[in-house]
Amino acid sequence: MKLNELQNNSGATKNPKRVGRGIGSGTGKTAGSGQKGQKSRSGVAIKGFEGGQMPLQRRLPKRGFSHIGEPTCAINLSDIQEAIDAKKLSASVAITSEVLANAGMIRNANWSLRVLAKGALKDKVTISANHFSKSAKEAIEKAGGKAEEINKSK
Repeated sequence: MKLNELQNNSGATKNPKRVGRGIGSGTGKTAGSGQKGQKSRSGVAIKGFEGGQMPLQRRLPKRGFSHIGEPTCAINLSDIQEAIDAKKLSASVAITSEVLANAGMIRNANWSLRVLAKGALKDKVTISANHFSKSAKEAIEKAGGKAEEINKSK
């Protein structure tokens, strides 16, 4: 076999449709675009256009918003207790955002951490976070633990 003898398998390539090449071709005159109107013209993009009616994406209400402030993640006391029970966290080690991120409980260790009071703590733990709700702080101290508030400086 030589380079000049190489060719595709039969059926591997297909000739393009040759439009506007006479009546006998089946795609002569209007070249398969029908007659007149916007769709028969070239360079027309009408995706999403509804004939003067208000488009669907403008009729639907906008939902939600993007907060431009510092990203935060919140964690409940019940989540921390479940992680201690499941041996993901140790009650003897201080719980910080880095420890929680390594355990897969929060998304990012660099985000501001907020501790909320849903649920209860059974173990005596030290938690370091940027913010505690009043009731969360009380619940941690009631269980014999310590709530250390840290301020992130930027």
